[in-house]
Amino acid sequence: MQRVRRLWSAHPNLVSWALLAVGMVLIVVIAARNVGFQAGQWAALIAATIGLAGLCVWIISWEDGEAENSE
Repeated sequence: MQRVRRLWSAHPNLVSWALLAVGMVLIVVIAARNVGFQAGQWAALIAATIGLAGLCVWIISWEDGEAENSE
């Protein structure tokens, strides 16, 4: 547990990105499992989902920067 706390303390955005990406990819795979995508399409969809998760964490982190600047 201490290892997880140290990792979270050192890299909160990276850990958030990883957790959000895993959750989002799981949801996309479950939702689109019967669509009939080919391997390349799955790879593109998963890559886009991981990128979107990174953008979400980055945008949310803007709020943290504004809170630190106002104090």
